[in-house]
Amino acid sequence: MDKLSAMAIFVAVVDEGGFAAAARKLKISPPVVTRAVTELEESMGVRLLLRTTRVVRLTEVGARYAADCRRILADVAETETSAAGSHGAPRGRLVITASVMFGAMYVTPIVTAYLRRYPETDVECRFLDRVVNMMDEGVDAAIRIGTLPDSSYQAVRVGQVRQVLCASPEYLSARGTPATPQDLAGHDLIAASPVTATNDWRFEYEGKPQTVKVHPRLSSTSNDAALRAALDGFGITRVLSYMAAPYLADGRLQTILNRYETAPVPVSVVHHEGRHSSRKLRAFLDMAIATLRGDDALA
Repeated sequence: MDKLSAMAIFVAVVDEGGFAAAARKLKISPPVVTRAVTELEESMGVRLLLRTTRVVRLTEVGARYAADCRRILADVAETETSAAGSHGAPRGRLVITASVMFGAMYVTPIVTAYLRRYPETDVECRFLDRVVNMMDEGVDAAIRIGTLPDSSYQAVRVGQVRQVLCASPEYLSARGTPATPQDLAGHDLIAASPVTATNDWRFEYEGKPQTVKVHPRLSSTSNDAALRAALDGFGITRVLSYMAAPYLADGRLQTILNRYETAPVPVSVVHHEGRHSSRKLRAFLDMAIATLRGDDALA
């Protein structure tokens, strides 16, 4: 069996979670699937999959190899399309990642617009509040919030966000508006751990950093829940500016202690295919970059 066919079978086993399922998807016999994976492992002298009677699990080497196989197969498909003289619409599957709330608010509308424009494409969205290893997990593009480490990835800055403290006008009217971070001690605070993981809240004033230890009355692992409590008038929360943007715009929330905000952090679109990226990825990147750069909440 040629190497490309074996790679395609291996990827199908990974995607389908087993040899029999991959065989059904590819409409070939299970022994052919088993033989293809075995030949790959023997040719490289490594174990790609850990097999039990119930499940098939990738080894660490297998995870990296699966990501490489996906890129190679995508490149081959793109090359064949170009060689055939087809310059039509993008086609194929993309995997996109972003944080949970940013994905829901900003990336999903971009993805649905992309899918409507290019009906021969499919997109898998992985919205997770952790940094996804794009290479190992087969991700084509990521929208990242924060300073990026040096890497081989291509990154395009599309905006920035800030950490903001906000509360409802009703709460501030009843309890007063803090004038300094130290005044937070007299207020009901709502902590959102995805934004501020500890009770040491950092501020900055006239270029000098300061830290205030706070004692939240309500702590949540959900940014949505923290915002909901603030909208209900329970207290003051700290979130990223894009999260509160709709409620700041309609007046349901107000920001406080603006003079004490820390420096904004960048929002970037990240990918790893460079100038040789596939047509489907280039089309998504163009749409995502233009849309996010045009959003006032990220300015």
